[in-house]
Amino acid sequence: MTRSPLKVESMTQPNATPTPLPRIPWPPILLVSVFAGAIGLGEARPLAWPGVDDAPTRIVGYAFGLAGLALFIWSVLTLRRHETTVRPDRPASALVTDGPFRFRRNPIYLAHLLILLGVAELTKNVWFAILVIPYAALVTWLAIGPEERHLEEQFGDAYRDYKERTRRLL
Repeated sequence: MTRSPLKVESMTQPNATPTPLPRIPWPPILLVSVFAGAIGLGEARPLAWPGVDDAPTRIVGYAFGLAGLALFIWSVLTLRRHETTVRPDRPASALVTDGPFRFRRNPIYLAHLLILLGVAELTKNVWFAILVIPYAALVTWLAIGPEERHLEEQFGDAYRDYKERTRRLL
């Protein structure tokens, strides 16, 4: 059985049987849950919008959302350019360290956080902003941790070097 080469020049020794990723694609499930939860809580337990509601504040809130959308698109295009998966429940075929991955190891999840903050401003539903915290905690536990273990086993020293010089989520 011939194995196709991985698309990483700096990779040392690939592990033939890396730790499997979760079979459940947690990040999109969590993101949809946050949207449903925020909408439901906004109806059942509406909270007053805190702070000032003026044009500069709205611009900052919308900028968070637009920055998140731009970061998400940039991240997906970067992964596709390297012909590796965007899906969190599929193994990576390449260690991507350029584009937005040059600044953060998890730019897609950071994009989700920014989009949620932008939606909070857009809808004036504080629950979107509140639920950013449990989303970040759960995505770290259910997705980032397993992904990082998989990448470390898959790409060895190349991933450990990348991990050492690049921040995780925030």
